[in-house]
Amino acid sequence: MDDTLRQVGELLVSSIPTIIGLLIVWTAYSFLVHRPLQKVLAERQALTQGAIQRAQAEIATAEARTAEYEQRVREARSQIYKTQEANRQRVMEKRDSALAEARRQAGDMVKNARADLDKDAVAAKAVLQQQSGALADQVIARVLGTAKSSAAAGGQ
Repeated sequence: MDDTLRQVGELLVSSIPTIIGLLIVWTAYSFLVHRPLQKVLAERQALTQGAIQRAQAEIATAEARTAEYEQRVREARSQIYKTQEANRQRVMEKRDSALAEARRQAGDMVKNARADLDKDAVAAKAVLQQQSGALADQVIARVLGTAKSSAAAGGQ
């Protein structure tokens, strides 16, 4: 057993330079590679997350602006429709008043024309009345004149 312990002791003593070298390599790796790599990865993660958060914030801002724009477009369309309706209403009122005025004028013209026609009819009746008396006298004179002429011609 002493021999085994001695061999283990020799093994341990002979492995001391290897252990020291391994510790030096591990320490160098930790300072030179691992820590800077962890630092770069952490910065990269922060930048990536920051970019994602900024992008999400910009997307939210863009959506809010889009919603505001759409609301303004709806309001503008509504205002345009109201203006068009008011203009249409005004035109309809003007048309209705012009139509009523035209009807009134046409009614006045018809009344005047009827009154003129009635006057003309009365005047024509009066003229016909006068002419009928004269015409009746002429007819009677001719009928009597031809009867006298016939009687005179027959009596000779």
